[in-house]
Formats: sequence, structure tokens, C-alpha cells
Amino acid sequence: MSLIPKTRGGALWRFVAAAVIVIGFTAAATAVAGLLKVKDIVDDINLTPALKNADVRLPSPGAPQTLLLIGSDHRAGTSYASANTDTMMLVRIDDSSSTINMLSIPRDLRVQLPDGTAKLNAAYSEGGPNLLIRTLKTQVFPGLVVNHILDVNFGGFADLVNAIGCVYTDVDHRYYNNTLQTDYSSIDIQPGYQKLCGTQALEFVRFRHTDSDIVRNARQQDFIRWAKDQFGVGQLLGQESTLLKIFGAHVQTDHYLHTTDGLINLFDLVINADGHTLKQIPFPAIFLPCGGGTVVGVGTAAVVAQTPCYVTANPGAMEQAYQHFITPTQASATTSSKKGGHHSGKAPTAGLTADVSDARNQALSLGKLGFPVYYPKLLPAATDEWQPEYCSSLTGNCDELPNPGYEYNGSYPRRYEIHGRGNGVYPSYRITVVLNSALGEYYGIQGTTWLHPPILNNPTQTSTINGKQLMEFKNGGHISLVAWRTASGSYWVSNTLADALSNNEMIGIAASLTPAP
Repeated sequence: MSLIPKTRGGALWRFVAAAVIVIGFTAAATAVAGLLKVKDIVDDINLTPALKNADVRLPSPGAPQTLLLIGSDHRAGTSYASANTDTMMLVRIDDSSSTINMLSIPRDLRVQLPDGTAKLNAAYSEGGPNLLIRTLKTQVFPGLVVNHILDVNFGGFADLVNAIGCVYTDVDHRYYNNTLQTDYSSIDIQPGYQKLCGTQALEFVRFRHTDSDIVRNARQQDFIRWAKDQFGVGQLLGQESTLLKIFGAHVQTDHYLHTTDGLINLFDLVINADGHTLKQIPFPAIFLPCGGGTVVGVGTAAVVAQTPCYVTANPGAMEQAYQHFITPTQASATTSSKKGGHHSGKAPTAGLTADVSDARNQALSLGKLGFPVYYPKLLPAATDEWQPEYCSSLTGNCDELPNPGYEYNGSYPRRYEIHGRGNGVYPSYRITVVLNSALGEYYGIQGTTWLHPPILNNPTQTSTINGKQLMEFKNGGHISLVAWRTASGSYWVSNTLADALSNNEMIGIAASLTPAP
């Protein structure tokens, strides 16, 4: 079994490039107005100088393109020596595919750099994007061809998120830290579906204290997916000038994207991909043992050398993931017929166990909300890796030390209001289940009087199970959410950020939802 690295000290910045994709669609739609508009966009991008000697290859018009998105705290014109990058994501856009593929590479991946063994993110600090690309091509994905680089500085993230109207986010558990008590960044976000703006959105996507690289990468990709699903091209055109200026001031790109030809080449591809869904390709990470350490030196000069918390992967598994990434997803006739289609069946129970009393107690502790509270009768069975249990503010089983227990009062379970678009205010609740806190694996049961929240747009398919018409939402073949509606409310089961629950487990848990007495 792989070992999960303990969190290290130091507030390393985390940034997700959701805005890059969103702004890319906006720019592409705007550019169809004509060549002069493209030149205006070039002027906006020129607010930040192009990356020098970027190792990219401009593709033929209409050919698939691979983008490398980097989230960093680097500022143009300064040395990379003191810069950090926590987000390294490949994005594949292909007109022949029904999806936009995303593949995040762990920052802690063990590689060989000119100065010796190091983590992948150190390649950025030592040699900037060019050394990072060279390391990816020679040690991670042989054959990788990068068509464009976009190095996004976190400084403009809050402005970008606020400019697009914030993002409704399905927060999986309580995120809390006070920098005065620890050595990493502050955060204060309650569990449950809610709108995250500027600073809170940045804190959410850069969080890296109590989970693994894989969960952090999944959080980034989920945020991108939520942002894209909520804001189509048409909705963003009204903010085009503001968005593009923020984008230009905080995104450093290769020199091709500073030319009209390079932009038109990318825009032609992107505009046709507006309706594509985002597909997450998992990285086959293996977590190596870390912490502890050995004594180096003797006497007063002796020190304890800590074992670095590295991630590694089997070369064959990495190649398989890369091939999955560059292979287009074909929208077959069978797939098309299922999109929004309907089928019936019995509720699956494999991998699940009955647990009625704990869930009922969670529902009853919420009190009267003005609409029915549903709770699940089934819980995932315990395994060597999972010990599922309902998070409870009373027992403190999901509290994270050294945070004081009172910071979790009312979080597990949580009753609250969602502030929707316009003046809508919707009574809501969230029940949280922890599978493995060291892995950062939590799933949730959500209820709200908001009948049509953005997260329930465009289900992959529907099915009638146990008399409920369930809406299934898939992410790369994995069900990330199962929902259903009544006359008074919407309810759903959210998978973990890394989709740890199987499709059958997700459907079985959702089908078992029953109203509290």
C-alpha cells in the first residue's frame, strides 16, 4: 500500500488556472468579430512580455493542441530562483473529440535535475518553464509536444474570479487554518455548495495542508469544470474588456500567442470546443515513505536529515495516462443516445453496508429546515484504506489539529443558506462523510430548496432507481455527482474530489436516501 506524505511546513502558493480556460473561450468568441479585434487582444496580452526561448511547437491550423498551464507566483522580468509553482496541468483541445482532456502532474514528482534529485516543481525554480518542459519531455512523458505555455500569476486570480461573477463550488469538507497558530496560509470555508469569490476561491484551490497531491490536483480540475459549466461564452462577452486586461497583466505566454497568426490558430480550435465537457485524466501516482529521517554527522554537528515526501510513478503507467490524454473521446451513437437519456434498474448495493442510525441522527440534529431532510441508509463498507464515518461536530472526529474544536461547531452536519443569483436565498444542509482524512477523501450529502443550481445543469443521463429519477453527472467515465429533485428541493450525493467512490456505490447511496421523520 502506498504511504501518504505528511504535510510539510511553509506556505507554498497554490493557484488553479480555471480562468485561463474561461478567458480563452471569451477571447475566442470575441475574435470572430474580425482581425482588428484579434490585434486588440494581442495588445492586452502584450501587457506581459512573452516567455523567452519557450520550447513550444506551433501546430498546423485545425490540428489538436496541447497547452501547459502553470500556476505560479513568478512575476515577469524577475528571476525564477525564488519562484514557486504548485500547478502544472496539461490541457488537450481537439476538434475531433467530445471532451477537453486535462492531466495534472504532481508537484512532488521525483525527477533528476542538473543539481541532483528533486521535486518537479524545483525545475521551475531552477530553470523556469523551459527546464520544466524539458524535464517533462525526458522523464515523465516522452514524446510530449507542447504547443503553448500559459504561466498564470496568482496575483490576478481574485480579480478574474470576481470579474466572472464568482464560482459556485461544491466544498467537500471544512477548511480552516489560522496562520497565527501554524506556518501555512489562513483559510476559513465551511462545507457545502456555495458561491466562492476572489480571495476565498484562491484559498480553496491552493490549499495543500491536509491532503495528497492527487486530491489537490483534483480540486483544481473540479474548480475549472465548475467554472466552465457555469459561464458560457455568451455570458462572458459583457466583461470581455476587463477580463482580457486582467488576463494580459497576469498571464505570461509563449511568443506565438503574442502574434495574430498564433492567436487565430488557437481561437479557431477553441471556439469549436466551447460545448465540450472537461475530462480529468488521473496521474498514476505512487506516494513514497517520507518524514522521519536519519542522523547525519557526529557530535554537536549532527543533524537529522528528513526523508523528502516524493511522488513517483511506473513509467508504463505514465505512458498509458499520456496516451489516454492525447486520444480524442469520440461521441459515439451509443453515447449520444445516453446523453440526457433515461433508463431504469435496481439499486446496486455492492461495496455498501447498512448504517441507518448514524445517518438518521445526523438528519435529526439539523432540526426543521422548512423542507424535508433526506439521509442515506447505506454507507461504503470499511476496507484497509477506508474507515467511513459521518463527520460530527459533537465528537470532533473530523476536526484538524491544532485548530480549536469550536471552529467546527455547526459544520458537521451543517445547516445554512445558499445565496443564489439575484436575490434568491435558499435554506440548505450538508452532511459530510470521511473515508480517509490522511488522503483528504470526503464525500457529501447536499439538500437545498434551490431547484435549479448551476451544478445540476446538463446531466450525463438519468435513471429511475427505487422510484427516484436520478440525474447522473460523469467526469471522464466516473460519476462525480448523483442528484434528484422533489417539488420542494434538490438533493445530491457528491463524490470525493478524486472520485474515490465507484459508480455503483454513488448510485446505491443516492437511491437509499430517505426522509427524516
